[in-house]
Amino acid sequence: MANKKSPASGWPIIAGDYHSGNAESCVAVCTFGSHLDEQGICDAGAAICGSCKTENLGLEKLIANTISNPNIRFILFCGTEVKGHLSGQSLKALHENGVEGGKIVGSQGAIAFIENLDAAAIERFQQQVEIIDIMESEDMGAITGKIKECEGKDPGAFDADPMVVEVSEEEGGAGGEGAGEEVPLTAELALIHARMKTIQMMVTSMGYRDRYAAGVYSGKIEGIMIGLIISFILLGFLLIG
Repeated sequence: MANKKSPASGWPIIAGDYHSGNAESCVAVCTFGSHLDEQGICDAGAAICGSCKTENLGLEKLIANTISNPNIRFILFCGTEVKGHLSGQSLKALHENGVEGGKIVGSQGAIAFIENLDAAAIERFQQQVEIIDIMESEDMGAITGKIKECEGKDPGAFDADPMVVEVSEEEGGAGGEGAGEEVPLTAELALIHARMKTIQMMVTSMGYRDRYAAGVYSGKIEGIMIGLIISFILLGFLLIG
């Protein structure tokens, strides 16, 4: 029998739009834009099952609940993709490519910016789980069949303690409401939000470049002054001599 570990206290640690099952199961199921029989999927053997509608906070919550339970070794993708947000494609891109400059590398989502997870949490997610992709399928038979297939090749708990991260969310808006349910932005608002994020990153980058340029300029001035002083000293020695 595969070895198991205790998940973080109070697991699932992040509130969200999901049902939870056996915490020792090796499979988490994400239905993305679909609302299926989540309790039935948990009864079929999943540790947790729920939707994921946004490519930022939604992914962060999913990852936080995954890495806080070392027993989860597979994420089963099913259900429909979320238009505009493309949370399924974005999560796969994060798992394959990681994050650079706060943005998911290779994501096609409008606002694929990760703010609550550091590099260690993302690397842990990449190492801990394997993605099983049957996206666009809402067939309960196919989903439960994949759960059983994963259980049959359960490698046991990940060889590390549960990793607990905090995921902060704004009141309402893109963050979620009440019990942590995600509220996707409309396509227009998502585009505006993405452009604002891009501008913010550009301004930050410009600030870094300005400071670098100022440092280089200061170094040049100091170098010239030191060169002049040394030249005057050497000239003085020559005149005295």
